[in-house]
Amino acid sequence: MNDFGYLGEDTVYLDAACQSLRPRPVVEALERYYFEHNSCGERVKYPWGEKTDELVEGARRKVLKMLKLKSKEYFVSFTLNTTYGINLILNELDPKCVKKVVTSEIEHNSPFLATMALSERLGVPRVVLKRDENGALLMGDEDFAGAVVVVNCAANFDGRRLGNLKEVVKRVHRDGGIVIIDAAQAMAHYYEMLEKTEADAVCFSAHKMYASSLGVIVARRGLVPKLKQTFIGGGMVDDVFEERYLLTAEGNKDHIYTVFEPGLQAWGEIVALGEAIDWLSARTKEDKKRLESCTRELDEFLRSREKIHMVGNEANPTMSFYVEGLDSHLLGAALGKEGIMARTGYFCVHYYLDKVMKLPPLVRFSLSYATREGDVEMVKKVMGKI
Repeated sequence: MNDFGYLGEDTVYLDAACQSLRPRPVVEALERYYFEHNSCGERVKYPWGEKTDELVEGARRKVLKMLKLKSKEYFVSFTLNTTYGINLILNELDPKCVKKVVTSEIEHNSPFLATMALSERLGVPRVVLKRDENGALLMGDEDFAGAVVVVNCAANFDGRRLGNLKEVVKRVHRDGGIVIIDAAQAMAHYYEMLEKTEADAVCFSAHKMYASSLGVIVARRGLVPKLKQTFIGGGMVDDVFEERYLLTAEGNKDHIYTVFEPGLQAWGEIVALGEAIDWLSARTKEDKKRLESCTRELDEFLRSREKIHMVGNEANPTMSFYVEGLDSHLLGAALGKEGIMARTGYFCVHYYLDKVMKLPPLVRFSLSYATREGDVEMVKKVMGKI
């Protein structure tokens, strides 16, 4: 059965970088939660809750297995989205551990603004490093002592990747800094680059990797002592007195993930993430070849047009461009009327695309495993007509 069979033949979805379409098994897993065991996790002892606990714990294990990380070194916490996860970590860091904040020029507003806010709040310097055209971070002779470094490992406008990820982590740790990776655009198709990572934290959004709307933090256990928690609530404590409390993460190392999980969690969405990881892991060589073929064909078509200006030099499922003499927002609206859904604007990368590159608003096509060969043909036909 086609997992995306609900897509009409005249509907082309090219906005997976915002949120991917969900395959049927993921939707069905979420449906089963609501229809068969809708319950709170980690709070109840009746059978529905036990089933929820089993699947939620399974999702945590699957995330670590996906990234080939050991539970004795890393843990998995669930949040709202990548933005929330990055902000949560930065706001919970003990100020004594932060002497400098470092990010890069091609960041999504999530880390770009969050690092700006942290710098202002703590009164510490903020450094914006450059990336080369292939995405590598240019570190030069930068001193990362006491630095909190927040960078993406895949850009959301042209897919360029942090090719020197391991070198960045090693260098920052050598100097005594902390590394937080924004993996929102990597987990759907490039999660292998994060396997056995030694970063202090990896944040990503499940809804960009074929799952429900959910945020994920994969954190090194050694990061917890560097936190000074201020965001606290139910689900995080084992006992409470009039003027003090006992954090679960302190008393039970098996539940250390509660350090980033105040309140009730999105249990159904967590269950769906576990199903999405299984689905992603089952993608065949044919699935991957089809995506690569569609990407290459559409990239070649766009680059062959004299008035189309592409951002980036390599074919990638996430591609951005503008058409000389044509407003991108008008083009996006015209494509939408033809059944082609694409994003327009600066994609929350205002600083780099607008201020640094001085580009006009762009059109972004972001392909996924839901993309069909006929979708590319339709885009080529409509673009040619426009």
